[in-house]
Amino acid sequence: MPKATARKSASPDIALDAKLQPTQARGQDTYEVVLATAGEMLGEIGFEQLTTNAICKRAGLTPPALYRYFPNKYAILKELGDRLMKAQDEMVFAWIESGGLEGDTAAQRIDKNVAMLTEMIEMTRRFPGGAAIGRALRAVPMLQQLRFASRDMVAGQFAEILKMRYPAAPDGRVRLAMRMMVELTYSATEMAVEEPDQDALALSREVCLLFERYFDTFGDPSLVPWNDALQEQ
Repeated sequence: MPKATARKSASPDIALDAKLQPTQARGQDTYEVVLATAGEMLGEIGFEQLTTNAICKRAGLTPPALYRYFPNKYAILKELGDRLMKAQDEMVFAWIESGGLEGDTAAQRIDKNVAMLTEMIEMTRRFPGGAAIGRALRAVPMLQQLRFASRDMVAGQFAEILKMRYPAAPDGRVRLAMRMMVELTYSATEMAVEEPDQDALALSREVCLLFERYFDTFGDPSLVPWNDALQEQ
């Protein structure tokens, strides 16, 4: 969906939160059916063409049943985005906790990174509307903060570990590099999900090799000059 279209169709006054969280089994079933149906349709027709009436028709629900929980399609997308970002973040943090970033050699670190990114791609492929959700979160301005918050949280975790590996590296450069890394990881994941024939393993290896070689420059500050003045520009 073009960004200009998203800005025109999305007002800052539009409610983004679910109106009600279901507490009974029947309500929970309806809530989950709405989300699953919306996710499937996002992948088929995109966010711009998605409507709450179309979701209801596909799911066999009445509009009041949907509106009991969601005020509009933007709130549905936000809930889907929350779930996808949470699933991705939890995968990354569990991987870090299990020693995913540790390795005595570049080859060991690359192999561990490749395993994580490949798993991330496969999980996103399985998530209903995974690629379409990512595209919509980028295109709808009022929902971009959801993606930024996830990126910055993950980047912060990576920055702490990279700083321990390269203590002489300037903090500003480390933070910037980690945000770049997370953005590229998102892009690689979306590329693999959107192109079913894409070799996820080959793509993951290229991305991880790129960053491992890039991180080598952090051990030689003279290779890439960086100072406080540059950070402030």
